Amino acid sequence: MHGKLEKPISIAVLTISDTRTFDTDKGGKLVQKLAEEAGIIVFERKICRDDLKEIRQIIQVWCEEKQIDGIITTGGTGIARRDNSIEAILPLLTKEMLGFGELFRYLSFTEDIGTKAMLSRAIAGVIQDKAIFVLPGSTGAVKLAMEKLILPEIGHVVFEIKK
Repeated sequence: MHGKLEKPISIAVLTISDTRTFDTDKGGKLVQKLAEEAGIIVFERKICRDDLKEIRQIIQVWCEEKQIDGIITTGGTGIARRDNSIEAILPLLTKEMLGFGELFRYLSFTEDIGTKAMLSRAIAGVIQDKAIFVLPGSTGAVKLAMEKLILPEIGHVVFEIKK
């Protein structure tokens, strides 16, 4: 259990990619592994194309699922033409956690990839009563975000959203 919550946290994991399959989805697998090791239930894990409508449809279905406390996506956060995660998810946010993206890019810059960190558009926020974290697809980015930012705070984030 996390913080003052009365039940374990449950998340859904979405990999956003035109090329990944369950066999090649290292980012989504790592989110699931790290979450489960931390005692978080992974309610569902899916892969979808980097398509605005498809991404939004899955997110909106998960937002109606009472058992899900949070959503973590991987992929589609860069600046390439087919990177649509931010465009799909940002308009759905009821609240944005600006500090997440700022800290993620800072940590990426100082601990991992240097100035390439400015290309990441990773975001986090709230949709209805769900926390959502939108991560790059690389395993380095997933590991950094999960270990340094999401896992230490997700209990507090979910508690604040639900109170």
